[in-house]
Amino acid sequence: MGLFSKLFGQDEVKPTPSYAHVKIHPEVDNGVKAGDPNFGGGMLRCKCKSAPVVVRVGAQTMHNHVCGCTKCWKPAGAIFSQIAVVPRDKVSVMENADKLSIVDPTAAIQRHACRDCGVHMVGRIENDGHPFYGLDFVHTELSSQDGWSGAEFAAFVSSIIESGVPPGQLPAIRGRLKELGLEPYDCLSPALMDAIATHVAKTQGVKS
Repeated sequence: MGLFSKLFGQDEVKPTPSYAHVKIHPEVDNGVKAGDPNFGGGMLRCKCKSAPVVVRVGAQTMHNHVCGCTKCWKPAGAIFSQIAVVPRDKVSVMENADKLSIVDPTAAIQRHACRDCGVHMVGRIENDGHPFYGLDFVHTELSSQDGWSGAEFAAFVSSIIESGVPPGQLPAIRGRLKELGLEPYDCLSPALMDAIATHVAKTQGVKS
């Protein structure tokens, strides 16, 4: 018990560390927005001022999160991207599909980006043996509509070091993520890791 408590019979109030100065991504830096459970989707547009690529997403997104990997598209100045998934049959390119090209044909997620502005519009998995086959990856920040599912966690946090973030900044970054309610993981969330393990177990004939 501290001196304050001994003198006044009260518990000391310790200041809560604040990491508000740490920037994660524009969509969460001022707080995570809650999604609308009745939201039915909307349009995503690339950053081109003329003839933008327009993608229609016909459903609410799932597993929205900030991601520290070096593969996902992120806006200038952000150290994380923000990305969610949606069933691939709910995603369609409505305008200027000819401007899209695959960033890395060897990657598991085929990221289709606008060749002019570089924005990733759709990430698609073509390998039907992949645990996430059937889900497309999209950046809901490219939509002007409100209601998309809010970010739920932070994935591949330590990977931001690979993009040039000094390792010494990680404690403050993890502190800020926790302040925002985004539990930091150095892989995916437990629910998604369980889904991957379940898929692998089934393909190997493991009975549970």
